[in-house]
Amino acid sequence: MYDVIVVGARVAGSSTAMLLARMGMKVLVVDRAGFPSDTLSTHQVQLPGIARLARWGLLDRVVASGAPATRRVRFDTGAAVLTGRFPEFEGVDALYSPRRTVLDQILLDAAREAGAEVRERFAVEELVGRDGRVTGVRGRAGGGAPVAESARLVVGADGKHSLVARAAGAPAYRVHAPRSMACYSYFEGVPLAGGEICARERRGAGAWPTNDGLVMTYVAWPAEEFAAFRADPEGNLLATLDLAGDLGQRVRAGRRAERIRTTPDLPSHLRRPFGPGWALVGDAGLVMDPITGQGIADAFRDAELLAAAAGDGLGGRRPLAAALRAYQRRRDRAVLPMYRFTLQLAALRPPQPAEQTLFAAIGDDQARTDRLLGVLTGAVPVREFFSPANLVRIAGVRGMAGLLASRLRAAAPGLRPPPPRLRGSLPIRD
Repeated sequence: MYDVIVVGARVAGSSTAMLLARMGMKVLVVDRAGFPSDTLSTHQVQLPGIARLARWGLLDRVVASGAPATRRVRFDTGAAVLTGRFPEFEGVDALYSPRRTVLDQILLDAAREAGAEVRERFAVEELVGRDGRVTGVRGRAGGGAPVAESARLVVGADGKHSLVARAAGAPAYRVHAPRSMACYSYFEGVPLAGGEICARERRGAGAWPTNDGLVMTYVAWPAEEFAAFRADPEGNLLATLDLAGDLGQRVRAGRRAERIRTTPDLPSHLRRPFGPGWALVGDAGLVMDPITGQGIADAFRDAELLAAAAGDGLGGRRPLAAALRAYQRRRDRAVLPMYRFTLQLAALRPPQPAEQTLFAAIGDDQARTDRLLGVLTGAVPVREFFSPANLVRIAGVRGMAGLLASRLRAAAPGLRPPPPRLRGSLPIRD
């Protein structure tokens, strides 16, 4: 009998397992993959995520892996080209973009070192339960016989198509169909002084340094143009990178080191992240368009929030349901401003006249440029930067500030999620 079984051993699952094991809990973490293992990812660990890695004692391992620090960013908005540095956040001033073969292994190793039991290549097939409460999982390793394990809490960290969320009937809210599609690849021999971002009407592009001297490129098109993109992936990838100054030239002068990967599967939604005997973390409970690259840092934040709640609930300091309900509130309050901002950016619309004026005014002031870059990395609150008062200070036009505040309303309090329904049968097997 375990205190917690974590299903999924990537960034959200391994972090949660590590934190719980460090509290002294008996933890089992399982994953159908063997590690090191790759997965589709923006790679970026934004400043709040880096600060957590430092606090957990793991940032040195990321640095030692050869993942380059990114402190400077060139952001071509279409209305202005902004170049600056990230502001310091909790003692860190650089983001890193490690390969997932590197980062996931570091976190899984840390979970093992903390005392968590790890089972790789173990596929969970179903939840088991009693009287409407999840009590464990059933699965198998390879072609072996089914194995059942029990726990006081089962955590789904198994991605946006989470089996745990589906089996537990976790309802989704703030649901948005995909607004963009994404294309990723890796190139070698591409000079890159920092991160590069380019926003155009119906197009977005980015480039970030990663391990082994490679540059990871990211291209976004509207979701409805996926078929057109897939008709010529390499041509369309390079043509989009051509929009970002001379980035396309530099990429063409280098060499593509890996295959081109594309996906239209980019929904945005939140799920109720808990119920009787179960909880969700990472993409299993919250997924949004990757255009702002927040996924890994969000997973780290939510791993901390969930571990603290589970520690309180399983440790008897408060009822587990109340602790997990507070976890949902804290998660939603933390993510909703960036969630709305991300949805706006994922629409890939051109900057409006008022926004062009704003970007020009920001570009005239290095400190303001750096703070905007801080918004993009999650170090400066969206609600703070895009408040009407701050926009008036930047551009001096109150009417424009009001317009932008309404269009970029990442700061406004959101509608509350539906109250949790803790009764009723779960689609699980006794």
